[in-house]
Amino acid sequence: MAKARKPKKPDHLKRVLAALEAGETDRIRGILALLHPADVATLLEGLAPDQRATVWAEVDPEIVGEVLIELPEEVRTGLVALMDDRAVVAAARQLDTDDIADLLPDLSDEVIAEILFALDKQDRQRLDAVLSYPEDSAGGLMNVDTVTVRENITLEVVLRYLRRRGELPEHTTSLYVVDRADRLVGALPVTQLLTSPTARRVSQIMEREVVKLPAQISDREVAEAFQRFDLVAAPVVDEQGRLLGRITVDDVVDVIREQADRQVMAQAGLSEEEDLFAPVVRTSRKRALWLGINLLTAFAAAAVVALFEETIAKVAVLAVMMPIVAGMGGNAGTQTLTVVVRGLALGIISESNARQVFFKELMVGALNGMLWAVTVAVFTFPWHQSYLVGLALALAMVINLVFAAVSGVLIPVLVRRFGVDPAVASGVILTTVTDVVGFFAFLGLATVFLV
Repeated sequence: MAKARKPKKPDHLKRVLAALEAGETDRIRGILALLHPADVATLLEGLAPDQRATVWAEVDPEIVGEVLIELPEEVRTGLVALMDDRAVVAAARQLDTDDIADLLPDLSDEVIAEILFALDKQDRQRLDAVLSYPEDSAGGLMNVDTVTVRENITLEVVLRYLRRRGELPEHTTSLYVVDRADRLVGALPVTQLLTSPTARRVSQIMEREVVKLPAQISDREVAEAFQRFDLVAAPVVDEQGRLLGRITVDDVVDVIREQADRQVMAQAGLSEEEDLFAPVVRTSRKRALWLGINLLTAFAAAAVVALFEETIAKVAVLAVMMPIVAGMGGNAGTQTLTVVVRGLALGIISESNARQVFFKELMVGALNGMLWAVTVAVFTFPWHQSYLVGLALALAMVINLVFAAVSGVLIPVLVRRFGVDPAVASGVILTTVTDVVGFFAFLGLATVFLV
C-alpha cells in the first residue's frame, strides 16, 4: 500500500509576491487574514522594503502590535517609521506589558509619552516595573499580570474571586500565594484548585517548594531553569522575595530562538537582528570590520609561509601539500571548539572540570593526529615518491591536531574570562592558530629534512 503524501505547506510568500505583481491588494489582505501574527512577521521579513510597505498597509490593525513584536529590530524600526503616532499607540495597547517594554526602544519620545498617557495607572506601574530591569534579565522578560491569593482563605473564596475577575492571564497554570508583604510563599496549581473540596484552605493544598527566579538573573539562566525543571511558568521575585511577576514558556522559547540565532550569526560577526534586505552600503559597512579582522589573520598565515619561500621554491610539492595540514587542524579544532563553547553556554564546563576536558581533548587530538599522520604518509609516498615529504607531513599533522585540540579548549575559556562571547571571537583565533602552526610545522620540518 502506497504511503500517503503529506499535504504540501502553502507558500504564502510566493502567493503574496504574485499578488503584488498583479496589483491585487484585496488578495494580499485575504492571504494575511488567514495567517498567525508570527507567520505575517516571517512573510514581511522575506520582502524587499518597497514590497514590505505595500503589504504592511494591508495587515489587520488588530494584530499589528503582535506582528511588530515578532519582527527583528531593523525590520520593526522600518515599519514603525511608516505608521503615524496614533496607529503606533493603538498597536502598543494591544500588547502585554512585557511586550510593550520590548517595543519602546524603537519609538520616539513623543510616541512613548502618548503610550504611557494612554495606559491606566496600574498598567503604567507594571510597565515601570519591567523597564527597571535590563531587557535580557528575568525582570525584563517577566509579565507582571499575575493572580495572587492568601494561604488562609478557602478554595471556595478563591473560586468566587476568579469568577468575579472574569478571566485569567494567558498561560496561567498556578495562582501564586503571597503573605501580607507580597513575599512569595507558594503556588496553588489550577488543577488542584478545580479538583479539591471547596471547604479546604489554600494552605492545605498549595505547593510550598516553588522554583523562583530572581529578577536580576540573565535570560540565558532563565532558559536553563525552564529546561532543567521542565517549567511551563515560573514566578519572578526581588531580593526580598517579593513577587514581581512571572515568566511563561512562550517567552522562554523566544529567548532560546534568539540565542540560537545570535550564536549562528555571531560566528560570522553578524547580528541576528540584521535585515536581509537592508541597504547595500549599511550591510557592507557592518560586515567590513569582520572581513578586516579575517584579512589580518590571513596576513599572519602568509607571513609564516613567506619565511620558507626558498624551501618551497626548491621543493614545489610542498605548496600542494600545505593546505592538507592546515585544513585538518582547522576541522579538528572546530570540533573541539564547538563542544567547549556549547559546554560553557550550558554551564556543563566550569573551572572545576576544565582541566579534565583539556586533557581529554588533548588525548583525542593526539590519537587522531597519529591516525591521520599514518594515512597521509602512506598516500604521500607513492604520490610524490618521497618518504621525507610524507614524514614531514605526518609529523606536522600530529603537531597541528594536538595544537588544535589545545586551542579549541583554551581559546573559548580565555575569551570568556575577558568578558567576550566565545561564540563570536573563538573561531577567528582558532583558524589563525591552526593555519600558523600547521604551515610552520610542515614547512619547518620539510626544511630540516629536504633542504
